[in-house]
Amino acid sequence: MLIEQSKIKTIKYIRFIVALLLLLLVIGTWLIPVGWIAATSFKPRTSIFTVPPTLVFKPILNHYARALRFLGIVASIRNSLVIALTTTLITLLVAVPAGYAYARFRFKFREQLSFFTLFTQMAPPISLLIPFFVILHKLKMFDTYIGMITIHLTLLIPFSIWLMITYFQDLPHELEEAALIDGASPFTTFIYVMLPQVAGGIAVTGILAFIASWNEFLYASILTGRKVQTVPVAIFSFLTTEETLWGPFAATGTMIMIPVIIVVLIAQRHIIRGLTFGAIK
Repeated sequence: MLIEQSKIKTIKYIRFIVALLLLLLVIGTWLIPVGWIAATSFKPRTSIFTVPPTLVFKPILNHYARALRFLGIVASIRNSLVIALTTTLITLLVAVPAGYAYARFRFKFREQLSFFTLFTQMAPPISLLIPFFVILHKLKMFDTYIGMITIHLTLLIPFSIWLMITYFQDLPHELEEAALIDGASPFTTFIYVMLPQVAGGIAVTGILAFIASWNEFLYASILTGRKVQTVPVAIFSFLTTEETLWGPFAATGTMIMIPVIIVVLIAQRHIIRGLTFGAIK
């Protein structure tokens, strides 16, 4: 009996070690490139090109100063923040009540509208580029905040609605029934009873919408000019046929990651709750 228990403990220990190693491998696969970019942004120019790579060096901020002095980078960071934050806010204002309506109410053409919402996600983004280009030119919205925010909304709202539907469907109907028995109106029930229960889901949806809008490159590269050029497009100004400015390029790449990291750190408690929502009832 003791030998069998010892074998079981050994097997569990081996499984734990293997799982830990796999987890570290996954984290390293993501973290090493990110850390390499961040380290490159602090390296002297001569250390960037050394072979083998220099692991010990004196950090400098010259690349950040040069990147911020580079024409259009600061404005592009501002443009990306305005577009991403506005897109995220409007997406949540539309997706949260729409997801609740799809999940809880039965109304005419519900199935058709639900399918149409999903259908809009089936078209490859590249196929919509020319129609978007023509429409923005016709409406005089090319290279404007309103134009880019509208384009991002068409991409993010359908996905966000379906994400919110799954969160609201996991909530028990008894919550609404109890609120209605206590005299609460449907609107009061939605605001004060249902929304707090899906706060984690809302946080996850908002984070995903912000990241998608912040990182979007395809439409921004074609549908914007100098006025509202976003930072994922502007960063390629450091890559020229004459010279590649790897230091400022890495510095700008690091600055692009900072807002996303800050948002995730602030909302991490809600994100963890949202990701595990519905797993245990």
